[in-house]
Amino acid sequence: MCSVLEFLGFTQSYSDASIYIYVKDDVRVILPVFVDDMTFASKSAAAIDRLILELSQHFKLHDLGATTQLLGIKIDRDRSKCSIIISQHQYFLDILERFGMADCKPIFTPMQPNQRLSHVQCPQTPAEVEFMKCVPYLAAVGALMYLATSTHPDIAYTIGCLARFNSNPGIAHWHAVKHLLRYLKGTADYSITYAPDPSSSELFSTYSDADHGGCKDMGCSTGGYLIKIGTGAVSWSSKLQSIVALSTTEAEYITAISAGKEIRWMRNLLYEMGFTAPGPSMLRVDNQSAISVAKHPEHHKNKAVGSELVLAS
Repeated sequence: MCSVLEFLGFTQSYSDASIYIYVKDDVRVILPVFVDDMTFASKSAAAIDRLILELSQHFKLHDLGATTQLLGIKIDRDRSKCSIIISQHQYFLDILERFGMADCKPIFTPMQPNQRLSHVQCPQTPAEVEFMKCVPYLAAVGALMYLATSTHPDIAYTIGCLARFNSNPGIAHWHAVKHLLRYLKGTADYSITYAPDPSSSELFSTYSDADHGGCKDMGCSTGGYLIKIGTGAVSWSSKLQSIVALSTTEAEYITAISAGKEIRWMRNLLYEMGFTAPGPSMLRVDNQSAISVAKHPEHHKNKAVGSELVLAS
């Protein structure tokens, strides 16, 4: 497929190898490929039609028209508001039915407040081990992981916590999974809306945050970041840090570095798609000491040159 697309004038993206970009004169067509599914995006409908016709001479194609479903994600458009809405309502319902929670009582927090899961809660007795053998813990976390990475950043932290116990989950961990399923029951209609944001002049907006020592087992902190284009989130992460931060400042700074790398990647990808940021990209960090460490060279062993990262509280 790659050779055919290159023959037709597409260039494989350096930032994401699954994306191909076609540029001719003032026409640009973006083509993400997933196995045998291809989705065209362009301002020129004529260019899309012509490329589909050319591709049909090399492959057996089925043109499904405007994209309304993609990999289990529902896509709605409101052209009058220049907006796109993505959701997984049916996937929610399927998960709840699959794990026997279709009639559960909804709640509105993905985890119980201040809950700290740990390996101490793993099975301690033969009865607990036997009970957990009949519990579909891995299947439930795996199914929820797809939601957390595709359309629901609101459960990314919870799923990250639950996945730490995949090898030996306990009853408390399973109760946390059921708590999350009840949260899905109450938020099944949640969606992400992508629309212009008149309050922002940035190409995209980035935020990062971290706790300190949130993991009871290792003392590691959890850091997360989120990137928005317009009104909707396009990239997010919530991960346990690989080292033990000695302070809140260090935990926040480590996460800011991860967010900075994602900013660099996002700028590169958007540049390949034809979008140029008017200036440095701002990273919003809510820790004054971490911002001070980033801004003042006396905190660094080696001075950085040509930084494109601007920090703001």
